[in-house]
Amino acid sequence: MTARHLTRLDRLLGGLQQAMQTMTGVTPTAQRPSPGQDQAETALETAQRLDVAGLMRINHTGEVCAQALYLGQAALARSRATKAYLKQAAREETDHLAWCAERLQQLDSRPSLLNPLWYVGSYTIGAAAAALDDRISLGFVIETERQVEAHLQEHLQRLPTDDRRSAAILGQMQADEARHARNAAARGGRELPAPVRQLMRLASGAMKAIAYRI
Repeated sequence: MTARHLTRLDRLLGGLQQAMQTMTGVTPTAQRPSPGQDQAETALETAQRLDVAGLMRINHTGEVCAQALYLGQAALARSRATKAYLKQAAREETDHLAWCAERLQQLDSRPSLLNPLWYVGSYTIGAAAAALDDRISLGFVIETERQVEAHLQEHLQRLPTDDRRSAAILGQMQADEARHARNAAARGGRELPAPVRQLMRLASGAMKAIAYRI
């Protein structure tokens, strides 16, 4: 019996199934060790711990969104090379997801309760971008990573000076995101129109404000 060729709809539905499994399953396993594992834990005051937990919850949700975006894009990518690149980027986002989840546990906190909503929304956006054109899809990667890199820098500056464990995690994440943006640009990603970039910033701001608390 020969295997049936998967259509774009098959791949899209398969990705949505994976999304649901991700959101209802256990914490993903990182391929790389956490950058913070060799850093000593710092005794934080209650207010500091709650603030750091809020920041890490934002970053965890951001990684949920990034992974979903890339998998949605990969599902409908036209080029095999683009598909392979997006899947590799998604695997690296899984590392980030696992690191943030582990740090939240260490801070006696939890991920955002709205992560299933963030995942499905981001997956849909990624699939829609890929349905238009690979270069537009890669443009979403570039702009997403630029915005993530910027907010990670803000978080690094906001962390308590002694919280080297969180800083090591965010620093490595920032380096990875910058590399993803460069790679997407090298693969022909198009600069998105200014109104689209602004809409993405507004949506990101709303997500960060909500994820910090919920």
